[in-house]
Amino acid sequence: MKVLIVDDEMHVREGIKLLGAWNQNGIKEIYEAGNGEEAISFIQKYSPEIIFSDMKMPKMDGTQLLEWIKGNQPTSKTIVVTGYDDYHYMRKAIHFGSSDYLLKPIDPEILNQTLKKAVEEWKIEEADRKKKESSHQLINEMKPVYRDRKLTQLLNSESINEDLYEEFGFQLSGNYTVALVRITGKTIEAFQGDRDLTYYTILNVINEILMDNNCGIGFRYLSNKGEIVIIFWDKYETIEELLERIYKTLKNVMDISCPIAIGNLVNKSCKLIDSYQHAKQVLLNSNTLDETESKVYKQEVLQTNALRNLFVYSSNIELALQAGEIEAFEELIQQISTDYTENNYLSLKQLLHFENEYQVISNRWFKHYNFPVKGSNDIEKRVNLFFDQIGRFKLEEYKERIKREISIFLKKLKRRSLQKNSNIIFDIGKYLQANFDRDVKLQEISDHFYISREYISRKFKQEFNVNISDYLVNIRMEKAKSLLKNSQLKIYEIANIIGYQDDKYFRKVFKKVVGVTPNEYRAEFIN
Repeated sequence: MKVLIVDDEMHVREGIKLLGAWNQNGIKEIYEAGNGEEAISFIQKYSPEIIFSDMKMPKMDGTQLLEWIKGNQPTSKTIVVTGYDDYHYMRKAIHFGSSDYLLKPIDPEILNQTLKKAVEEWKIEEADRKKKESSHQLINEMKPVYRDRKLTQLLNSESINEDLYEEFGFQLSGNYTVALVRITGKTIEAFQGDRDLTYYTILNVINEILMDNNCGIGFRYLSNKGEIVIIFWDKYETIEELLERIYKTLKNVMDISCPIAIGNLVNKSCKLIDSYQHAKQVLLNSNTLDETESKVYKQEVLQTNALRNLFVYSSNIELALQAGEIEAFEELIQQISTDYTENNYLSLKQLLHFENEYQVISNRWFKHYNFPVKGSNDIEKRVNLFFDQIGRFKLEEYKERIKREISIFLKKLKRRSLQKNSNIIFDIGKYLQANFDRDVKLQEISDHFYISREYISRKFKQEFNVNISDYLVNIRMEKAKSLLKNSQLKIYEIANIIGYQDDKYFRKVFKKVVGVTPNEYRAEFIN
């Protein structure tokens, strides 16, 4: 805290400085002034919390100084110091809000009691000021939220007294028009992802222009994400011009494109929702491929273009999936793109509809192959990524993303197929091990595992480095060796057990594979 001592006598100032318990009261800085004019200069520069002031001084006396302090530095606590025990001075001091009154010569105990009391009062008042300031700030912060909530209710025709809206400038009128401003995820990215700051800033621009013309008010429409609504109650002939100005201001100052659509004129506030719905349809009908600089749209009569359906291409999509190569999709994607952008027109509504159906079909195929379904379900968020700085849809980049997503899916599908086929080959190996004692034909394996004989032969050789017949012979020979070592069975009996009806043929095969005859092999283990 800071203290200013004002007195034309230096010894009085020195006495107060010497006697005051400054540290105990949190006083860190002490300034001196010889008259009221000097005091004002110190007050303006340092804003002291406590001011001791003499009443009789040259140039500007204490009464004039107290009056100036009351008008210019009312938060400071003043303590009058005078050598005159005069009710006149005391009355003036009280009138101008002095905290207390000290008589010369100054009593140290009374001085410090007075100082302590003034400091405590200042602290209490400062805490109250901060509390009020915080409340005022909160109220100011809440005003836009309150405005948005109330005007959203008005637009939705809830039964609320229209007089309530006068506090934020809404005016009653015989006619109204609604305009709709679209706020996309790309717009919010321009504000480092701060959604509240986005709306606050854009609405400040909108309402500043509207207030200058006293014809409308903008607010965040809380019933739908990504929308600012403007209600016009006057100057309908200049609405397009004002909205063009709003659009260009946002574009030039913040480098963001916020498409705007104008609704039809209605004659009652309860019909505002009708004008809003009209504006919404105008916005949805807007051409996303439009290259014009301004994105302010108006349609007296709404277009009713039928939406194309992606499910019409389901059989083509299935054929491309069976081919398993992205090249099979490229022609299909180009065909769909051509169909959807006839006459270089692709409405926002059609684009959102396409993205929704694309997600449905994609998820269906993911589930069909038991792949985890990933990606955002926020259709608008996925689409908004592909609008450039002037609000034009980047169709080619969008198509490239779809190709990448399909390519990733096809790669997953190939890995799944390879893994599955590899497992099937090992299952065939197990099947041969279980049926080694009979003549298993390739056709039997093909019928059992629903795979072509050619594929089985090729993949089996790749996995086991031998063909199926040799694999079966090796199993039989291993079984024969085990029986020769661990049983007293005759050679022909062993031949029958492992699938050979002709023991001579068995002996021949055994000798070829093992290198010795069955009898010689058995003799090695008997000895």
